[in-house]
Parts: sequence; C-alpha cells; structure tokens
Amino acid sequence: MSYSRRNILLGGAAVTLAGCDAMNASPTVRKLLGSAEGGNFAIQRALSDRMALAPEFPRSALSPVFRANGTRRPPGEDYTRHEAAKFAGWTLGLGGLVERPQALTLSQVRSLPARTQITRHDCVEGWSAIGEWTGVPLKLLLDLAGLKPDARYIVFHCADVMEGGKAYYESIDLVDAFHPQTILAWNLNGQPLPVGNGAPLRLRVERQLGYKQAKYVTSIEAVADLSGIHGGKGGFWEDDAGYQWYAGI
Repeated sequence: MSYSRRNILLGGAAVTLAGCDAMNASPTVRKLLGSAEGGNFAIQRALSDRMALAPEFPRSALSPVFRANGTRRPPGEDYTRHEAAKFAGWTLGLGGLVERPQALTLSQVRSLPARTQITRHDCVEGWSAIGEWTGVPLKLLLDLAGLKPDARYIVFHCADVMEGGKAYYESIDLVDAFHPQTILAWNLNGQPLPVGNGAPLRLRVERQLGYKQAKYVTSIEAVADLSGIHGGKGGFWEDDAGYQWYAGI
C-alpha cells in the first residue's frame, strides 16, 4: 500500500492534535509537541515547491454537504445586522505594514479578479469535505495595499468571539499568503457563503489544515512578528489549545 506525502503529514497532524485535552493538562507534552513544529515546517518546505498546488477535483466530486465547524454564527447584534442586510455594509480592512491601507466594501472585494477552485478541506477532528470556493487571491489584496519590506506574516482578524470573550484570529507567512490557491472566498459551491461556513468572507489556504481557514474575516494585517498579537502564538487555537501554528499538509 502506498501513501501520499499529504496523507502522511495529515495523519501525523491528526495524531498530534487529537490529544488536545492531554496537551492542556500536561505542559510537558505541550512543550514537546511545540518543539517538533519547526521540524514539520522545515520538512514541508523542503519536500515541496513553494508554489506546488493542492489537489483540485471535478464538480462531480463535491461533497453532498459541506459541514460547518467551529463557530456557526458570530455573537452580537452587529453581525446580526450585517446578515439582515446581506452584508452590504461589510468592510474588509487592509492594514499594518502596508504602504496603502484599504477599507473595501464586500462589493468592491467581489469586483476584483476571482479564482474558483474545488479542493478538499481536512479537519483535525478526522473528517474531510470537498467544496468549490470562489474568491479573490490574497496576493491581489496584498498587492493593492503594498507590503512594506519588514512585513513577514499576514494576520486575519475575525468577527467571531470565542469562549472567554477572546477574538478569533489566524495567521500565515508570506509563502502561503502569495500561493495561487490562497484566496479570500465569498462563494461556496456557486452560492454566497452560508453563515455557518463563514459568511461573508473566509480564508482558504489549501495546503493547511482546516483550523487555519479563518471565517468571518473583518480585517487583514501585515506584521513583522506575531508575538504581540493576542496570545502571541499566531492563532486562537495555537494560543488556547497548543495547536501548531504551521499546519501544512
């Protein structure tokens, strides 16, 4: 029996992250797993071309239902008002270490050149689904804003608020940010994103696991370092549950 590199790395990540309760209970285990992340990152970068594409599929392979996971609906009246208005007033901020900060309406985002891709979403919980995503390549947004030379990471701030009142966020490096399949999606299977799947905008970074695919994106920030953002580890689950920042598959 043969195994693809994607399956090997996904299996390893699933085993690592399946024990989240144990990680929360054991600082020693969390430290050990964290120490292995640099090796996973280095191996992934060494084994693949930086622009290698994740597999894409025909429409006949679409999953009957694309499962909603994590937050199903952000709390608060602000999001409810946006939903009632079909997100006509939703804005996407582009800031941080950029030359030209932007505040784009949803209609402006949707007017930009788009990419459609049919890809597989792999979740650390052990399930996967194939969906068709349409959205603007992140590269176009970053080019529009113009990254400053000291920008190293891209942070996605989101509308969902997690337990304890903590804001959801995620981040990626510039290699993944400029990957052609990294898009900010507004459509799923030819229809506007359902609320449970991240309406009106969600990140698709197809060479990483599902928890990196930030939903309900409100702003994008270019930074030189992640240590000053929320818990300093690059994402909500990384800060709170010890998930690895790099979840490449």
